Amino acid sequence: MERLKVLVVDDEERMRKLISDFLKIKDFDVIEAGDGDEAVDKFFSDKDIALIILDVMMPKMNGWDVLKTIREHSKVPVIMLTARSEEQDELKGFEYGADEYISKPFSPKILVARVEAILRRSGMNQEDVVNIGGIEVDKSAHSVKIDGAEVELSFKEYELLVYFIENKGIALSREKILNNVWNYDYFGDARTIDTHVKKLRAKMGSKGDYIKTVWGMGYKFEA
Repeated sequence: MERLKVLVVDDEERMRKLISDFLKIKDFDVIEAGDGDEAVDKFFSDKDIALIILDVMMPKMNGWDVLKTIREHSKVPVIMLTARSEEQDELKGFEYGADEYISKPFSPKILVARVEAILRRSGMNQEDVVNIGGIEVDKSAHSVKIDGAEVELSFKEYELLVYFIENKGIALSREKILNNVWNYDYFGDARTIDTHVKKLRAKMGSKGDYIKTVWGMGYKFEA
């Protein structure tokens, strides 16, 4: 089986080596970049990168600009890595299209577990197509159509919709959604879920009404 390739971007060589060593233990191929310009060059010159671990504060081109540049051309999963933990920075990362947001210091083992979880979900090999209430989810193509028209969803929005559909009719707490869609015990503000749901509903148009708010708890999908 071909090894998956991860691009690790951080201006601290020690940090890059730490992350790379743990990824290589899990049999990942690792490409390193020491600044934003190098990261963009390496991403566009290598078409096989499966995931990016991206530091925010870097010389030449910061992580936000790298993320925006990549998102103009690709939906590759991106984990933002930063020493800043303010909520506004976290929401900014999600707004620009980040899939995860991890604050330093962190456990390298937990980081690798999140990498594996994201790639496992994004690389689903099911060929089945789910149809429900005018929504068509093609898991093999990782695509969504609503009333026959393709809808552009971010990686996390897609995962969130699939999780809702797979648990249709079940009231889901924010914590349960975070633990299953993000696949780890989330220590930030659970309102992150509300931000993603709001964006998902907007992209779904009238079908966004299928995602019901369960007051004081979370959400429930009913088509």
